[in-house]
Amino acid sequence: MQAGKKIYFLSDFHLGAPNAAASLIREKKIIQFLDEIKADAEQIFIVGDLFDFWYEYKKVVPKGYVRILGKLAGITDSGIPIHFFVGNHDMWMKDYFQKELNIPVYFEPKAFDFNDKKFLIGHGDGLGPGDHGYKFIKKLFRNPVCQWLFGILPPYVGMGIANYFSRKSRAQTGQTEEQFLGEDKEWLITYCREVLKKDYYDYLIFGHRHLPIDFKLNDKSRYINLGDWIKYFSYAVFDGSEIELKYYAPNP
Repeated sequence: MQAGKKIYFLSDFHLGAPNAAASLIREKKIIQFLDEIKADAEQIFIVGDLFDFWYEYKKVVPKGYVRILGKLAGITDSGIPIHFFVGNHDMWMKDYFQKELNIPVYFEPKAFDFNDKKFLIGHGDGLGPGDHGYKFIKKLFRNPVCQWLFGILPPYVGMGIANYFSRKSRAQTGQTEEQFLGEDKEWLITYCREVLKKDYYDYLIFGHRHLPIDFKLNDKSRYINLGDWIKYFSYAVFDGSEIELKYYAPNP
């Protein structure tokens, strides 16, 4: 990393939820944050659920989000790399981000090394024990045949169905009060500890949980959950030696 530069991690914007008006307020706030960090950002990681729903038809992408998409394009055009991990709400990504925005897209957790620190980064859905119903649905949704079948629906019909089910989810509305369940019941902590039995990481960074968490797994490794941009407006920043979980308060 260059001296004075930082790496930023943020997730769970759920743009589009709960309605266009509320989403636009949040979108503008996110753009203001991105403008403020451009001066010292070496890289930016968006760790899933940027959208509350996203599906790329062969020749159609969802309507809206021009502000955030334009901002991401401007950032990558300026030479700052952005990495995107799909979440459970935008798992049906194809190649739009790669071709139009020059942003690589990851579908599974991925390891990175920065300044001799090892990172494991992913959205976090479907990891750890339990939640077998969702794991089955995720496997079904990621099946190419299922994606093709959905894709042959007219966009008006397909998007209507998808948005209906998206509105039903807890993450879409952000109404549920998330609480730390205790380390024995936090499935991502269990997952991190299983990972550390096989490989070493300094930081294991995930989203999905909608709760900012900085948890010490052992003397050297930490699990960071990035929270969300619905209630907490939280993010993590790595300055080259340490990582810190922070909360965004816009400049007046």
